Amino acid sequence: MSGYILELDGVCRYFGGLKAVDDVSFRMKKGEILGLIGPNGAGKTTCFNLISGVYSPTRGRITLDGVSTGGLPPYKMAALGVGRTFQVVKPFTSLSVLNNVQVALGLDRYGGVGRSLSTWNTKASSDEAMEILEEVGIASLAHTPSGQLPLGNQRRLELARALALKPKLLLLDETFSGLRHEEISLLSRLVRAVREKGISVLLIEHNMKVAMGLSDRLVVLNRGRMLAEGSPGEVRSDPKVIEAYLGKGGAGDAS
Repeated sequence: MSGYILELDGVCRYFGGLKAVDDVSFRMKKGEILGLIGPNGAGKTTCFNLISGVYSPTRGRITLDGVSTGGLPPYKMAALGVGRTFQVVKPFTSLSVLNNVQVALGLDRYGGVGRSLSTWNTKASSDEAMEILEEVGIASLAHTPSGQLPLGNQRRLELARALALKPKLLLLDETFSGLRHEEISLLSRLVRAVREKGISVLLIEHNMKVAMGLSDRLVVLNRGRMLAEGSPGEVRSDPKVIEAYLGKGGAGDAS
């Protein structure tokens, strides 16, 4: 069996004449934290949307744990083991923190009408959701309406909902955006703990200190194309990256 959880081979996504992702190829090892970085408009979020099934590739092949997935919708990608957070956090604000996680635990019930009508708010789902909330450090807020949470705790709830899908690949989209230093440190520890459980983590991150410090390797995109790939040290010193990204106000954060 392959040692790669995710493989992109010549993947393209075009919107009319716009080449949002153009011939991108990279492999992600199982158990790896891989950072996907690049300037605004580089194609990072489009890559996430391709991997998670929001978009189908115009051309190329995406493989998850040996299974070709290009064109599968998001709910099928979630069932295959892809969990995702979003840059703009959108919990079910009328539900409690606990109920938000319980809803995510109900994925296996959403394969048909009969299943979706079954009860999701059970003692078993409550117990399992509480375990996940303990894991991310917000169990004490279980019965708080999720709309009342500050941003840092909303991001932890978003992570909890993604973990409720029991992913083998976790996509983190700007999870550290807008957080204070102590919140970043806490969330970084949580991400490392997730990896220790055997979950592979692919993250988009504009904070270069976070991206460099957390990632085992980095893939750099620029204008939809691959610019560089390697360890944080290799990427940090790559002249093409410095010119395209780090040299535009980010070099100080990258050190």
